Amino acid sequence: MRLCPLCSGSSGNATYIEAGGTRLLVDAGLSARRLTALLAEIGVSPAQLSAVLLTHEHGDHTRGVSVLCRKFNLPVYAAFDCFMAMGEKLKGIPSENRFVFAPDHEFVVGGVTVFPFSTHHDAAHPVGFTFAWQGRKCAICTDNGHMDERILTALERCKLLLLESNHDVDMLMAGDYDYALKQRILGATGHLCNEDCGRALVRLHGSGVKSAILGHLSHENNYPPLALATVRGLLNEAGVEMELMLAERDGLTGIFEIA
Repeated sequence: MRLCPLCSGSSGNATYIEAGGTRLLVDAGLSARRLTALLAEIGVSPAQLSAVLLTHEHGDHTRGVSVLCRKFNLPVYAAFDCFMAMGEKLKGIPSENRFVFAPDHEFVVGGVTVFPFSTHHDAAHPVGFTFAWQGRKCAICTDNGHMDERILTALERCKLLLLESNHDVDMLMAGDYDYALKQRILGATGHLCNEDCGRALVRLHGSGVKSAILGHLSHENNYPPLALATVRGLLNEAGVEMELMLAERDGLTGIFEIA
């Protein structure tokens, strides 16, 4: 099983998951041309994808989905509310290539069991995903304003987790964003800050999570070294050892094997 963040940030999000012969793209937040180029860097053609899965309808997660799926005749999976909110972004994708999943209910693509768990974001029923295959499990959880027991339970026992560490609260409050946008980001349906990411990982370590990739870092309100230091500091305070990595905002991070 492999996980590869192709990009993770406010300018675009896409993650590649592979297990056995099943190849999945989670979100398509860059142009189809750019996504094709990033996939080529890891030796994958879009034509080889089994499906594209969408977390929610915002442009930094769906920008390239229509062209990509139309060009390569790919199935797209999303919650009903997400499809409804996308409107013109679905233009050109045949209805028979649109598959609706029920949030918080498992479904299977190829040999991979996918669990779309509801998250807290100002979108039309946003979700994160866990992926299970032959006893291995990984997950993606970004664009989430706060953690709750239901989400933490869904993420338990993941071998690898891509988790949002969006902003530093002090940087956000001192920055140039207007008050309404600051409140949106800080709100219960906004984005997860560095500290809340670290606290979640402390909790999840007890369930067997040993490796995490910090993702969806804000360009304006975070620094990669700051996110890493803040999360690592909270882990150290709790006596937790965990492998931490950072997802690149605008390019390929690497290929992570999940044994």
